[in-house]
Amino acid sequence: MNILFVLIPLGLVILGLAVWAFFWAVGSGQFDDLDTPATRILLDDDDKPRQTSERDQ
Repeated sequence: MNILFVLIPLGLVILGLAVWAFFWAVGSGQFDDLDTPATRILLDDDDKPRQTSERDQ
């Protein structure tokens, strides 16, 4: 029974840290653009292919 006096406040502290971390992430722009990273891999690269030297052929 005495363990509840430790676990309940500890759970509330961890919950408070999780809520703070969520609001910090929202405020710092972590969730601003959720679509671009998923479609970025589908876009073509503009880089030129690496040129091979005569030795590699």
